Amino acid sequence: MRKKIAAGNWKMNTTPAQGTELAAAIASRRNEAGNDVDFIICPPFTHLTEVIRATRGKGVAVGAQNCAAEPKGAYTGEVSAEMLASIGVDYVILGHSERRQYYGETSETLNRKLEMAYANNLTPIYCVGEKLSEREAGKHFDVVKAQITEVIYNLSADKLARLVIAYEPVWAIGTGKTATSAQAQEIHAFIRKVLAEKFGDTADTVPILYGGSVNPKNAAELFGMPDVDGGLVGGASLEAESFIQIGKSFR
Repeated sequence: MRKKIAAGNWKMNTTPAQGTELAAAIASRRNEAGNDVDFIICPPFTHLTEVIRATRGKGVAVGAQNCAAEPKGAYTGEVSAEMLASIGVDYVILGHSERRQYYGETSETLNRKLEMAYANNLTPIYCVGEKLSEREAGKHFDVVKAQITEVIYNLSADKLARLVIAYEPVWAIGTGKTATSAQAQEIHAFIRKVLAEKFGDTADTVPILYGGSVNPKNAAELFGMPDVDGGLVGGASLEAESFIQIGKSFR
C-alpha cells in the first residue's frame, strides 16, 4: 500500500510569522483527513525552524524547497542538506520546474543534490514534467523518461524505496489549468512503467504525486486515479482550509 501524501510547496510566499501561523493551523486540523494521509509542508528557508517547532509531534512533516549540491564550502547563498537535517527537516523538493527553468538546474546538478539528500537522511521529492511546447509536440513521454533515466536510474533500489516523485506538467503550474484525471493517470502509469524497467516490483512502492493547480475541487478526481498517490500543492496550500480539504479528498 503506497503512502497517500498531501504536500504543500509554499514557494516564496508568507513571512516567517505568517508561515508559522499557517503551519499551526494546518497541524491543528490535519486529523480531519485521517491518519492514513501524510501531510508535508515546505516553507521558505527562513521559516523552517519555527515551522518545525509549531508542528512537532502533530503529524505534519516539514520539507525544504531545495538544497545545495555540495556538502559545505564557499557557496554564498546556498543551504546544505546537512544544515537542513540538523534542524529537523524531513523532506526536500529537488528538480522543481522553476529551479530547472530559472536557475539552470540540470540532471548533473540534481544527481549531486540527491546524493546530498540521502547522505543526510532527507527524503527527496523529485520533480519531473514537460513544458506546453513539449506536450503539444508529443514529446512529453520522452522528456519525462529522460528526467527519470538520467537521475533516478542512478539510485540503488534501496534509495528508490525512500523517494517520492512529483509529476508536474509545467503548463499547469500556477496557470489554473489542470491536466485531466485521465492525462494525469496516463503519465503517472508511464512513470511507474519506466521505473519498473530498471527496478522491477520496487516501482510499485514509490508514491507519485500530481502537481499542477491542485485544489479542493479537482483533488478527489485526481487522487481517485490508481497511480496518483497525492498532490504537490502550490497556491492552495497557502490556506489551511483548502489544504486540509485537499487532504480529505482521498476519502
